[in-house]
Amino acid sequence: MSETTTNQDPAEIAKSAKKKLAELSSKGKLTPKERLAIEPQLMPVQYPVKRRKNINEVALGYSAEQAQIEAMRCIECKNAPCVDGCPVRINIPGFVKAIAEGDFSSAINIIKENNILPAVCGRVCPQETQCQEKCTVGKVLKDTEKSVSIGRLERFAADIGRETGAMKTPTVKPETGKKAAIIGSGPAGLVVAADLRREGHSVTIFEAFHKPGGVMVYGIPEFRLPKKIVRQEIDALTAMGVKIVTNFVIGKTRKLMDLIEKDGFDAVFIGTGAGLPKFMEIEGENLVGVFSANEYLTRANLMKAYDAKADTPIYNSHKVVVLGGGNVAMDAARTAVRLGAEEVLLLYRRTEKEMPARTEESAHAKEEGIQFHMLTNVKKFIGDEYGILSKLECLRYELGEPDSSGRRRPVEITNSEFIVEADTAIVAIGNDSNPLIKQTTQGLSVNKWGNIITDENQKTSINKIYAGGDIVLGAATVILAMGQGRTAAKAINKILAK
Repeated sequence: MSETTTNQDPAEIAKSAKKKLAELSSKGKLTPKERLAIEPQLMPVQYPVKRRKNINEVALGYSAEQAQIEAMRCIECKNAPCVDGCPVRINIPGFVKAIAEGDFSSAINIIKENNILPAVCGRVCPQETQCQEKCTVGKVLKDTEKSVSIGRLERFAADIGRETGAMKTPTVKPETGKKAAIIGSGPAGLVVAADLRREGHSVTIFEAFHKPGGVMVYGIPEFRLPKKIVRQEIDALTAMGVKIVTNFVIGKTRKLMDLIEKDGFDAVFIGTGAGLPKFMEIEGENLVGVFSANEYLTRANLMKAYDAKADTPIYNSHKVVVLGGGNVAMDAARTAVRLGAEEVLLLYRRTEKEMPARTEESAHAKEEGIQFHMLTNVKKFIGDEYGILSKLECLRYELGEPDSSGRRRPVEITNSEFIVEADTAIVAIGNDSNPLIKQTTQGLSVNKWGNIITDENQKTSINKIYAGGDIVLGAATVILAMGQGRTAAKAINKILAK
């Protein structure tokens, strides 16, 4: 189990926190030393045996008393390094202090000044490598896991703000008559839409799928990010007057340049993400039973294959092998468990230390019975006489010298081949950008991976067109995409103000 979560009864945790809060409050203004002595609050979670059989959210959220105690751990340092670690530069000291004082309404509205998706970010952003990594409390205690749990406090503020109605719809300035188009309704696109709409510009989002939300609805499982949370965050945009058009594929339904030359948009932002799955290009990848994580998760999440009443077909798996070590691999493995797989193995060609997945996600996966096999990878997929996957021929690895990523390079061990029987394999080794917009837009510069090239303001090689998020970065995180969206929106607002 992750050291920051607990399977203890949530009611008992809340009761204990209530007692502790009364004790801390009786002391009056706490000194930095007293704040540093407060133990981090553990996140209550569903019991592993229970959650294996449902798709409900695993992390249950702080109680109000827990949130106040956790916020009291902040020592209110003057330089606030945590803000520098936040790609969208939330006023972290401000909202944390408001929670510590029990002013939850102020907390969420402070966050909303810079973040249109607080309930999402509070759940899925890797705070441990961003704001919490820079937290002074963690540095003083020499342990990042003991930093103030900024992400969990953001989630708490967003959830209670939504439940109580304290979360205000952002103010929109008078109409300017300028029009902006957003391609893709993922994290980057939603941030741009919000920031442009605040300034009074007319904003239309064009989404290829039948539901808005991008990777938040098709990629991240329900048990990690409930779709009603995403829907409610997006509802805030429509309440501001943002128009969302679904089932609209730029490059097919309409060419990108037509938006400017024929439809009268004054600026365009491309936030289409990186939705083209990578494969390993090895023998047997076309066998029935071999999936990309992208397809597997889209069927399960966006199309609700986990629901027996849904019409979406999903493969009936008994033994599943997931290839990869990132959050997507964890999502795929944990989804397979919930879809009824009897055994799920995760193969990764480096060690667990090098895995890019969040520590909490890999810990939850282990609790749910997923077997980790490190320094292992597949050499080829083997099918039966009907072309259906039945086995994987695998190789063992050892670590060599560091590669360009700074991680030690996996090196094959000669003659280490062995067989793993399985009826399903899920390839979760990353995504590339979809080439459709590039293929249908003359003059749009991309790099050798197909990612759109932009300047420091997220401007592309074409005037009035900007881009950000995974289509520029490659597969990244929700909050990094939002950071690029914030930069692009600032630049677009400048040109629309002229």
